[in-house]
Order: sequence, then C-alpha cells, then structure tokens
Amino acid sequence: MNKDTYDGLIYAAGAFILWGLLPVYWKSLENVPALELLCNRIIWSLVFVGILLFYKKRWKEVKTALADSKGKILLTISSLLIGTNWFIYIWAVNHGHVIDTSMGYYMTPLMNALLGFAFMKDKLTGTQTVAILLAACGVGYSIIDYGHVPYIALILAVSFSFYGLVRKIMTVQSLPGLFVETAVLAPFSAGYLIWLAFSGEISIPKINVIENLLLIGAGAATSMPLIFFAQGARRLRLVTLGMMQYIAPTLALMLGIFVYKEPFNSTRLITFAFIWCGIAVYVADGIRNNFKAMSKINNRKRIKP
Repeated sequence: MNKDTYDGLIYAAGAFILWGLLPVYWKSLENVPALELLCNRIIWSLVFVGILLFYKKRWKEVKTALADSKGKILLTISSLLIGTNWFIYIWAVNHGHVIDTSMGYYMTPLMNALLGFAFMKDKLTGTQTVAILLAACGVGYSIIDYGHVPYIALILAVSFSFYGLVRKIMTVQSLPGLFVETAVLAPFSAGYLIWLAFSGEISIPKINVIENLLLIGAGAATSMPLIFFAQGARRLRLVTLGMMQYIAPTLALMLGIFVYKEPFNSTRLITFAFIWCGIAVYVADGIRNNFKAMSKINNRKRIKP
C-alpha cells in the first residue's frame, strides 16, 4: 500500500466515523429545539467555512460559483435539500429515532443508483435492480407490519440523494459549495434566531457553557467530515470509498441499539435484513465491475508492444 492510498483510507475513515458519531454531538444538545439547533448549525458552518476559505485563499471559487446564473439556481436548490436533510436528521436524533437515520443512510447509495438511472441516463445492471428491489421489499415489509411509512429514513435518503444529484451536475467544489449553501440559508436562520431572542425563547441563556460551546462548534462538526471526505475521495478508488461509506450508518445503528436503547424488534430486523442484502448485492456488483475494468486495463498494458 502506497502512502497516498494509506492517507486516503485515514481521511475517509475519519470522515465516516465522524458522521457515524454525529448523533452523540446532537444528543448532547437535545435541550435546544431542532429548528433553533439547525439555525445555529447553518450560521456557525458559514463562519467556519468562511474562515477556511480565507485561510486557503479560495474565495475565487466562491465568486466563480456565484457568477454562473445556472449555478446559483442549482446551489439554491441544493441549499434547500441539505437544509431539509439536516433538520430531519437533528429532529430524529433528538426524538429517539437514531436507528431510523441509520436506515436512511443505508438506503442512500441504492437511491443514488435509482436517481442516476432516472435523471443521468446511467444504466442499471440486473444486479443493481435486484439490490434496489430488496431494499424496497424491506420498506414494504415495514409499512405492512407497522402500518405506516418509515418517513424519517425515506426523507433522509431522498433528500440526500437528490442533494448529491444536484451537486454532481455542478462543477463547484465541496467547501465553496457549502459556503454558498449556508449563505443562502443564513439570512433566514439569523432572522429566526433574532426573533427567538426578542421573544425570550432563545436557548443561549438557558443552557450551560459547554452546551453553548457545542453550539458554536456545530460549524466545525458539520464541515470537518466533508473536508476529510474530499481528501479521501481524491486518493481512493470509488469502489473502496463506496464500501467505506457504510461505516457511518453502522455506527449510528450501534449507537441507537446499544447506547440509546431504542427498540429493535423483529420487524426492524427483517426490514434491515432486506436492506443489508440489497447493499451486499450492490457492493458485490461494484467490486465485480471494478475487477472487470482493472482486467481490461491490465490486458491493454500487456498487448502494448
């Protein structure tokens, strides 16, 4: 293993571990209402990313993104999608639904494949279709047994997949893109926090010093995994990155079951079993296709005189 690959594994593992442990961070702020917590996350992310862009001298990328009229529209759409995703995630974690968030992020790669087929004209292999159908069976079983749709998992999967689709269309990098996205949402967030302050409902004077520091740190907690992920993505093959992404929902699932003692009955087990089978099929297909591609490259190298 060369140093570049080793560094990539460290960065990617760091990103997915931080994402997987994020419920611990939001749980420590459960005294703050979800919408207020979201607004703080947006404001402090804007500040943190702004400082990073200034330090790295990357403001030109922000200006380039804003100069493109189509880019501005897409960034506005991505802002609304990520804002929705963040709010549902925070609300779910602080209302005892960590396992549901795990289910949502297990389903996301399969949703990505479906959106790629629907909007990007990507071809769905027979194996990928089977993987998506298995996940759909899991959701269907949950609906039949529980009598209601697992809306938290589905909203998280759909919003994050569409966010990924929109960001795929754009050329802007993750850090400048996050700055613009939070800048779009910042005026509304600031307005809501000011309204809470004037109405005497804001949490800042009601919570302790540690919790206030954690509120400020929400910007770093949001941005650091993205930075690590970008560094890992540059150094690793997509198939490796694809397999590692399941670290995050697995950690969240473990937290939900063993730390926060959320119920994990037979219905949930069967639902997850279908989704896990779908993921196993999907990952196996990715590995097989990767081996095929590598074999073709090696064969071409051998044929060259």
